[in-house]
Amino acid sequence: MRLGIYSLLIALGLCACSPAPPPAQTEAAFKPVPPLAKSGELVVLIRNGATSFHVDAEGKYAGLEYDLVNRFAAEQGVKVKYIVSPRIAEVAERLRRGEAHMAVGVVPKPDRSLGFGPPYQQLQPVLVYHADTPEPASLKDINSGILMVESLFAPAFQAAVAKHPTVDWNIAEYQDSEGLIEKVSSRLIDYAVVESYGADAAQNYFPDVSTAFDIGKPQPIAWAWPSDTPLAFTQKVKEFFQRVQKDGTLKRLTDRYFGHVNRLQSVDATEFLARRASILTKYRKHFMEGEEKFGTDWRLLAALAYQESHWEPLATSPYGVRGIMMLTTNTADMLGVSDRLNPKQSIVGGAKYLAMMKALLPAQIAEPDRTWIALAAYNIGVAHLSDARTLASRMKKNPDSWTDLKSVIPLLRNYEYFSTLKYGFARGGETVIFVENLRSYYDILVRFEQPIRTLFPPFQEDITVANPENVRLGIDAAAKMAP
Repeated sequence: MRLGIYSLLIALGLCACSPAPPPAQTEAAFKPVPPLAKSGELVVLIRNGATSFHVDAEGKYAGLEYDLVNRFAAEQGVKVKYIVSPRIAEVAERLRRGEAHMAVGVVPKPDRSLGFGPPYQQLQPVLVYHADTPEPASLKDINSGILMVESLFAPAFQAAVAKHPTVDWNIAEYQDSEGLIEKVSSRLIDYAVVESYGADAAQNYFPDVSTAFDIGKPQPIAWAWPSDTPLAFTQKVKEFFQRVQKDGTLKRLTDRYFGHVNRLQSVDATEFLARRASILTKYRKHFMEGEEKFGTDWRLLAALAYQESHWEPLATSPYGVRGIMMLTTNTADMLGVSDRLNPKQSIVGGAKYLAMMKALLPAQIAEPDRTWIALAAYNIGVAHLSDARTLASRMKKNPDSWTDLKSVIPLLRNYEYFSTLKYGFARGGETVIFVENLRSYYDILVRFEQPIRTLFPPFQEDITVANPENVRLGIDAAAKMAP
């Protein structure tokens, strides 16, 4: 590593290309957890990240790893204690010391001291760079600049870079994919190796960062535990993953966090960010009023308005819908909106209409699916949504799941399907695009715009989170970039 950049790397929280050992601590600091059968509390090491574990826009804990562990623990009838562990390189040693029963989001590798569950996800490492610089075609084009590698992929990158000894690289101990991409965008570093899902998502917030090429093969992700873990526990994990793969639970959870992340082109994200800076301020107070009156996050209402009209209060479609929330004449009359071209009236009316769509849905539809399905109804209408739910049931799919429903709605334009339904033809494909793009716009606003009030994760008797290093668990980039 070049000594000239040493101080910069320290400032960025980065380390050299060989992982540093964990800081020395006394034996007293490591009190082994009691056996699960005795304590009834599953202790889990987890890493903060936009797709693994974080506090979401509603102030709730969320993430694919978090959701999976909670489902597993509920099936076993045990409580869960999460310990936030920001450095993936320390996880193996912490498990050996008995600090936790298991760790999640780990790349399996030969290690007699650890056992691993079945892989449930494949993460592809990719190299990203600033779009204003020449695109590297391969590692041999990386002759200068700072290259940082997400710690999860450090072993795989070490093998990939073996044929290119002149490439200078370092491990990012603390940053996840989004954090590294933000540093590329800010030109604090020149290149980063991150996972492709994270790259797809973060490029919506930092569209000046592009993906160059894959690094090696996809890496399997699994749960890990000490090798002396009882066989009965490991067998339950195996049976759990077999079940969630077979019944579609894993697919639905994966879609919740990754299914919409690559919907936007960089030009769309760039335009949205530009309009956020120049236009959103004019209407922010009206979106906030919509939240105060009807309970929907003002940032979701703003994303809905952008998807409808690009925040153009005089927008008019060939189908007769008008205004910033694109209301029909009949809908406006029902909502008490006398002037569809009045931004305040239109926004508050749209917020009321979305709340009505949610209220009309069956009570068993849980969040976040309830919101995405309500937005589909906002676009396609309650009648056609009802047809889509009927069709989903006929096809043995879950009508209460957005993941299943969005595969069915486009079929409403096909005669063989709509001719058998009550309300007939509908342009269902447009509705899916509508909702998925809107989800991306909402994600962007969540990272750059503050909520009306600070939200904290609600108390849960069966789930606790320990964060001894005080890692920031939010996902808003504006806060990350604040001095």
